[in-house]
Amino acid sequence: MSFPDQSSVRNLLLHHMSAADFALLQPHLHPERFELGAMIFEANTRHENVHFIESGTASIVDAQERGDTVEIGLYSYEGMSGGSVVLGAGQSPHRSMVQEGNATSLRIASGQLLEACRASSSLQDLLLRYVHTLSIQVASTAASNAQLALPERLARWLLMCHDRAEGDQLVLTHEFMSTMLAVRRSGVTVTLHSLEATGAIRGTRGIVQVVDRPRLEEIAGSSYGLPEQEYGRLIGAFGKGRPQLSLVE
Repeated sequence: MSFPDQSSVRNLLLHHMSAADFALLQPHLHPERFELGAMIFEANTRHENVHFIESGTASIVDAQERGDTVEIGLYSYEGMSGGSVVLGAGQSPHRSMVQEGNATSLRIASGQLLEACRASSSLQDLLLRYVHTLSIQVASTAASNAQLALPERLARWLLMCHDRAEGDQLVLTHEFMSTMLAVRRSGVTVTLHSLEATGAIRGTRGIVQVVDRPRLEEIAGSSYGLPEQEYGRLIGAFGKGRPQLSLVE
């Protein structure tokens, strides 16, 4: 069986780790594909595997007993699933699903990842820095949901999806966006039309195209950028927009 070479991987965590740390993981990495809507991990279920995403975008969602679902975080080729594994918790009360594209990943068994982390403090430190950036993103999402109007919230979310997409087209239905943002579908429809009127995006059935990213960033304001800057500071440049902070030594 051939294993992925570090120079050929798209996942930024695998790309930025040292060659020695990648060598610890390389024999245990296996390619996997997920269809749109597929579950990457379930709530309150032990994570048997961790996925380093290569393409596509995954949502971390909180599902309430009454059936409401809201996105609390998202990740793609900049990150990995199963941060709770690295933290020693083993599972999460949330679940993760593929939200855009047919995702691909490099899968590793959780036990093998933990064994590699025990063998290398630099590997563990890198993965913990990523979990930190994800926690900043989740906190920013909570603040945005509590304090901002829907145009700013939707602009921020579209920017985050755009950062993780291969091009400028995002395959997203109004129904899906309303679920992820925990708002009525009619509210999403009206807000998308208002963003279209600014020239920032163009919408067709099931597709949102980012036309003027700087304008979309202007609408999102300070709600967008902090997690991305923190990722740039701690791991490496990521995203399509605002300048990143310098990489930590």
